[in-house]
Amino acid sequence: MELGSIMEFLNNKSILVIGATGFLGKIFVEKILRVQPKVKKLYLLLRAVDTRSAEERLHNEVIGMALFDVLREQHGASLYSFVYEKVTPVPGDISCVDLGIRDSLLKGQIWNEIDTVINCAATTNFDERYDVALGINTLGPLHLLNFVKKCNSVEVLVHLSTAYVCGEDAGLILEKPFPLGKAKKGTEMIDIDIEKKLVEEKLRKLHSEHAEESAVTSYMKDYGSKRARMFGWPNTYVFTKAMGEMLLVHYNRDTVPLVIIRPTMVTSTYQEPFPGWIEGVRTVDGVAVGYAKGKLKHFPFKPQLIVDVIPADMVINALIMAMVEYANRSTTSEIIYHVFHQAINTVLFQKHYKDKYTALDRSLKRGMRLAKLYEPYVFFKGIFDDTNSEKLQIAARETCSEADAFNFDPTSVNWEAYMMDVHFPGLVKYVLK
Repeated sequence: MELGSIMEFLNNKSILVIGATGFLGKIFVEKILRVQPKVKKLYLLLRAVDTRSAEERLHNEVIGMALFDVLREQHGASLYSFVYEKVTPVPGDISCVDLGIRDSLLKGQIWNEIDTVINCAATTNFDERYDVALGINTLGPLHLLNFVKKCNSVEVLVHLSTAYVCGEDAGLILEKPFPLGKAKKGTEMIDIDIEKKLVEEKLRKLHSEHAEESAVTSYMKDYGSKRARMFGWPNTYVFTKAMGEMLLVHYNRDTVPLVIIRPTMVTSTYQEPFPGWIEGVRTVDGVAVGYAKGKLKHFPFKPQLIVDVIPADMVINALIMAMVEYANRSTTSEIIYHVFHQAINTVLFQKHYKDKYTALDRSLKRGMRLAKLYEPYVFFKGIFDDTNSEKLQIAARETCSEADAFNFDPTSVNWEAYMMDVHFPGLVKYVLK
C-alpha cells in the first residue's frame, strides 16, 4: 500500500458529498475545509427543492453549527466568503434518479469536474419507515452509482455503511461484500425490486383508504421491521443498509473504484476539530440519556459486554486515508474497511455496576423498549475482521508524512477516559443542553 501526501491529493480536488447535513457528512466537510483550503470545490447534495432552500440548509445545518467554530476562529469575518468560494450547494435527493438534480447545467458541470465522491447519506433510525429507509439506504447508493458512471474522471467512490450490516452474525466477520439477495436466515432470496413494489402497493392501499399520515408512518415502520426480521436482520436500518451494499457492489462490477467504510457505533469527536462534539442522541446514547434523566433505572446486558464504539473524527480520518490510498491503486475492485476498537483498550461494563436489585417502576416499559432496540448490539457475538484497516494503518505510518493529522488508530484512545471525560460531557453540552 502506498499513500503519499494526503494534502497533495486533496489539493485542487473537486469532491461531491452526499449527506453533508448528517453527523459524519458535516465532519468530513469541516475537516477538508480546515486542513486543505486549496481544495478546488465541494459540491454538497442537499435535500431541497431549489437553490435558495439548499443554501439555507447549508447555512443553518452545516456552517452555522458549533462544529465549525475552529474554522470561524481561523477565518473570522471572511468565513462565509471562503466557504461559498469552495462550496456549492446542490439541491437534490439521493433517493431519486440522477440524485434529483434538476439543473441540467449544474449536473453537467458536476459530471465534468468531480474527482471524488463521498456518500454519507443515510437514515440511521433503527425503526425508520420502510419506504423512507428503502429510498435512502438501499436505492440511494444505486442512484449514486449510476450518476457516477456518467462522470468523466472519478478516481474513487467512498460509501459510508455500518459494520452491523452483518446482522447478528457470530464469529469472525470478514471485510467482504454480500452476494446480491442473500438472506441471513431461511432459503428465500431477497428480491429488492419486489421489496420496492411491495412498499408501493402498501402505500397505494393506505392512501386509497384515506389513512392519516400518522397511521401510514406507524404501518410502514412495522412493515419494515417485519421484512428485516423475516430475512434475518434485527431492524430496518441495518437491513436496508445491507441491501444498499448489495446493489452497489453487484451493479458496479468493478467499473467505478469503490471503497466501503463500515464503522461500529459512532460517537462524539475524540480530538478534531475539538473533543466531544456530537449531534443528536446516537447509538448507545439513548441508554445514557435515559439514565441521566432518571427515566431509565436498569438495562440488561452481558457483564462482559465490550462497548464497540468509534469516535466520529476517527471514522472520517479512516475514510480520507482509504480514499487517498485507493486512488493510488491500479485496480478497480472494491475494498471494504471495518473501523472499530473491539478488544483494544476496551471499556468493560462489569467494572461499572454494583450487585444490587432495582425495583421495577414506571420506567420498565421504556427500559424494555430500549432493550429490544439495542439487543442485537449489547448481546452481539461477532468479531470484526480488520485486515484491510490494519494494512491501511501500517501504510499510513510508513508512507504518509501527514499520518498524525489523520489518525484513526483505536489503540491510541484511552477509552474509559474518552467516554467519561469527552463523550458524555459532549452529549450533555451539545445534545441535552
